[in-house]
This record gives sequence, C-alpha cells and structure tokens, in this order.
Amino acid sequence: MSLAAHVTAVCLFGYNQLRQLRPVVRSLSMNATKTLVQAFISYRLDYCNSLLYGISDGLLQRLQSVQNAAARLVTGARRSDHITPVLRQLHWLPVRQRVAFKIAGLVHQSLAGAAPAYLADDCHLLSDAVVVVR
Repeated sequence: MSLAAHVTAVCLFGYNQLRQLRPVVRSLSMNATKTLVQAFISYRLDYCNSLLYGISDGLLQRLQSVQNAAARLVTGARRSDHITPVLRQLHWLPVRQRVAFKIAGLVHQSLAGAAPAYLADDCHLLSDAVVVVR
C-alpha cells in the first residue's frame, strides 16, 4: 500500500467515524467526547505515523484536516475559528509534530536500551561512532 493510499484510507475512516459520533456528542460531556475521539480518531492518526516522516505537505494537510475536524467536534468550535488555540486547549500536537514526537520517542527508547533489537541496532550516538574522514 502506498503512502497516498494509506492517507486516503485514514481520512475516509476518520471522517466516517466523526459523522457517526456527531449525534452522540450532543449528549456527552467534553471529556467523554475527547476520550471517544481519541479512541476512534487519534489512534488512527498515530498508527505507523513514523513512516509518514517526510511525506508531501499535501498528504500531511489531508491528515491534519481530519484532526482539525475532530478538534472542532470535541470543542464545538466553528470552521471559521482558528484551529491552533483549539488544539492547544485539547493538548493535541498537530500531525507533523506528532510524527516528529513519535520518532524522537523511538530514538530515545533505542538509545536507552528499551527498544526492540531491530531498532536499537540501527540507532547510535554520533559521539559513540568512529568517523573516518578521507
């Protein structure tokens, strides 16, 4: 599956879930709504997102629009409202920063010896490596 196909599948799933959650949200508290959205939407955005590092801005923007729609559903913000304060209120990182955070976490685990061997074997500090300059 290509990255474009993966992004399309995540977006379709995300918007479908948001449509299904919309009628239920009216009878839930904001915290309950946030929990539901995180369970159904955020985990899909985070699944294998380290593979999304360096993808095109267009594909990344499609994923960001799903997260923005989810944030608006949770907070009741209008489409015309700026999304950055809404994401901050929910303590959600934008998709690009979620990807960078995931990679930083994997590198930290690798260097601390808490990651699987297949990751730890490929991750070394530059100060530990012997650099040969020709």
